Amino acid sequence: MILEPTSNTGCRDCRDGVEEPFPFTMAFQPIVDVETRTVRTYEALVRGPENQPASEVLAMVNEKNRYAFDQACRVKAIRLASELGMVKTGARLAVNFMPEAIYSPSGCIQKTLRAARQYKFPLDRLIFEITEHEPVRNTAHLKSIIKEYKKHGFGIALDDFGAGYNGLSLLAELDPDIVKLDARLIKELHLRPRSQAIVRAMTELCKSLDITVVGEAIETVEECEALQACGVHLMQGFFFAQPLFEGLPEVTWR
Repeated sequence: MILEPTSNTGCRDCRDGVEEPFPFTMAFQPIVDVETRTVRTYEALVRGPENQPASEVLAMVNEKNRYAFDQACRVKAIRLASELGMVKTGARLAVNFMPEAIYSPSGCIQKTLRAARQYKFPLDRLIFEITEHEPVRNTAHLKSIIKEYKKHGFGIALDDFGAGYNGLSLLAELDPDIVKLDARLIKELHLRPRSQAIVRAMTELCKSLDITVVGEAIETVEECEALQACGVHLMQGFFFAQPLFEGLPEVTWR
């Protein structure tokens, strides 16, 4: 997609917005605090209009529609979260974003800001997640995005940490507020002492950097207890709630 420059925002699409490239919607899954038994955040997870999995939706994203899709994801997540009453719960909203889809950090954020105003969603309750499953080709550009987002009060999360391309080097370069430990590190954590040592070390490291740690893909009580023993109390996974299609799921406390 060729972005047409303007004098104010970097591209006309950033200023005026673009249409949704194909039909999709969102499911929501909570991130819980196991110590206080509260929902801290709901993550917006892309789904097809008939609840098709994210993989089918993401397979339709290409170079030509990536910008439009990224923009539409933000607006749809904010709109649905507002309509579902998320603001009243006190929880935050986490949205995945594609750094490669952002041309101008200050320009491309305008549609997100307008959506937040339109649907009365507080800016400081928005979190943007960077996944490690895609390589960061331009760290300087990503740092400029994070700097711009933090100016508006957004939280920044580094998703799937420990599974992707950059690992600790990306953590050293960026300034995230949250690190989400990858599912493969958590799987059967109670049976893997070496992984437990890594999680404990990561938790202590992040604490020293004032970064919050979240454990992902918790499926069993044993994994939950092992994470707690490592100092992690924010968790996400089927053990607590499965993603709910266009809804906020009830949490099972066990």
